Amino acid sequence: MSDTITPGLVSLDVPLGTDKAAVIRSLAARVAAQGRATDAEALYADAWAREEKDETGLPGGIAIPHAKSPAVTTPSLAFARLKPGVDFGAPDGAADLVFLIAAPADAAEAHLAVLSKLARSLMQEDFTSGLRAAATDDDVVAIVQAAIGEREAAAPAPASRAADVAPAAAAPAAAAPAAATGLDVDGRPARVVAVTACATGIAHTFMAADALTAAGKKAGIDLVVEPQGSSGYQALPVDVIRNADAVIFATDVDVREQQRFAGKPVVRSGVKRGIEQPDQLIAEAVAAANDPAATRVGGEATAATAAPAETLSWGARIQRILLTGVSYMIPFVAGGGLLIALGFLVGGVNVGDEAFSVIVDNALWALPAGGLAQYLGSVLFVIGVTSMGFLVSALAGYIAFAIADRPGIAPGFVAGAVAVIMNAGFIGGIIGGLLAGFVAWWIGRLNAPRWLRGLMPVVIIPLAASIVASGLMILFLGRPIATLMEGLNAWLTGLAATDAIVLVGVILGLMMCFDLGGPVNKVAYAFAVAGLASASAENTTPYLIMAAVMAAGMVPPLAMALASTVLARNMFPPVERENGKAAWLLGAAFISEGAIPFAAADPLRVIPSMMLGGAVTGALSMAFAVESLAPHGGIFVLFAINPIWGFLIALAAGTVVSALTVIALKKWVAPKELEEAEARVPVAA
Repeated sequence: MSDTITPGLVSLDVPLGTDKAAVIRSLAARVAAQGRATDAEALYADAWAREEKDETGLPGGIAIPHAKSPAVTTPSLAFARLKPGVDFGAPDGAADLVFLIAAPADAAEAHLAVLSKLARSLMQEDFTSGLRAAATDDDVVAIVQAAIGEREAAAPAPASRAADVAPAAAAPAAAAPAAATGLDVDGRPARVVAVTACATGIAHTFMAADALTAAGKKAGIDLVVEPQGSSGYQALPVDVIRNADAVIFATDVDVREQQRFAGKPVVRSGVKRGIEQPDQLIAEAVAAANDPAATRVGGEATAATAAPAETLSWGARIQRILLTGVSYMIPFVAGGGLLIALGFLVGGVNVGDEAFSVIVDNALWALPAGGLAQYLGSVLFVIGVTSMGFLVSALAGYIAFAIADRPGIAPGFVAGAVAVIMNAGFIGGIIGGLLAGFVAWWIGRLNAPRWLRGLMPVVIIPLAASIVASGLMILFLGRPIATLMEGLNAWLTGLAATDAIVLVGVILGLMMCFDLGGPVNKVAYAFAVAGLASASAENTTPYLIMAAVMAAGMVPPLAMALASTVLARNMFPPVERENGKAAWLLGAAFISEGAIPFAAADPLRVIPSMMLGGAVTGALSMAFAVESLAPHGGIFVLFAINPIWGFLIALAAGTVVSALTVIALKKWVAPKELEEAEARVPVAA
């Protein structure tokens, strides 16, 4: 493994700029100049995106901007000692010691362990004072390499990866009687366990772990920390968790295997508070241990949805809950949508008409009338449709999981399935997931007898929450949506028979983009498909309607792909940039659901933008008299569309309008709160 820091990566007392952006850009340029990154600007962009989500300034004049970036080829530490210091957002003022931690996107475990050692060294006063006193670049390199174990003269490094992943804190020396400071439970020193985790799992994770460990030692209590970093984690022993009086979750992402702590009083915060206010966190945890009404693990939001209550509104919390559900739903959308598109490509535009009967009644040795192409196309189509069939259930299930942890999954999935049965679409899934999650959360907070607690998460909570959430969906949601669908269908049929055909295109475009595969979208699509049966050379109106519906339905995923991967990448979190890549093909194949992850995460800005672009596309498609003889397939059925140029112009116009509108709304319409909500979302896809 090459040296993580070299003299060429060190800047001593050299002006790098007056603000943190300039400092990060300069350090990124140094990394690239040393041949350790392929693109300085790309590294800067990734580090700056991380900085915008959560400032990296720490108490004591330290800043640790960091990023995992595809541009990095060699794990590197670029260091700057600044005079004067630059503000990185620390509560006690400017930073004069700045480390840019640059890791490859696929960094090996050993490299991540080295970088985490640096973060932990920054908590030691002798390390930082040595950096401030260093006279040369070589002196800095020697100090840092000794700290991270790359120089033999250094103090012995931990003997195993486990020591680097989970620092030993099980037996701290008592610095003062706990009872004297009020940190006692039942007349003895408190026993507290903690989990620390940040988005990248390199720096803040381990710094918070060490800060909490030191604070626990100072307070004279038993405190054991489990850092969940990028290089893995070593789970706390079962008996340590069982004997703990309370739990601290200082995390910015999901706590892995959170069910291990079920029933324990819990204090939650962001990971930076674990670095900056460890004493207060410990005091709050002990207070929770002594409070019978304290919040407990198991029946409440996971770390992905939790944050300090004083900084996030309910709207932002709901936003983060939705993002958690969406992140787990993505594989169903991406895989299913692409398989459907491949089915059309292999089996033809009508493959879906008999696909299910083809796979049941035929085999490779007993092919259908259409031959091998029809059979394989049907197989792909059916697998894709089956995968897409889980979309709403998965969304609802993991929304409930984000609220109530594992006990919420079953009632959430059931509520999502009921939403599909009731033709409620993904909007119904969101509502069902929220209902299931909050009911499960509320039941989990009940103070059940000890003999019943073991049954609560696996029987009582799923049973009661499923009955309540799904019952409400059936009793109150299904009928209004069914009535709405029937009314819209009748209205569109009457309007299409008049001369207002362009207006019909606008309306259909709005409907296709309103709920992205939900009941309104399905009404418009069903209206178009049903009309094809009556189409003829003399009656081409159904062909016009089908083209407008297909083109408008392609706009949302293509627009979000354009916005998130090309026009404004820095406005979207990493998970949405990844979703945007898949959305290109989903949109091209007329899979409107490819935009659901974006709409579910930010509905008030995404959905209106998509509707505007859909209306433009629908109107232009009608104005150009575009006809489609195929009911599905997108660009894969261009041979069934005429004129192709009119279809492509209408599609491109709506896509650009939607992309520019959503970018404008994200930039100028209340961006701060939503960005805070997005900053701690897990990437599960």
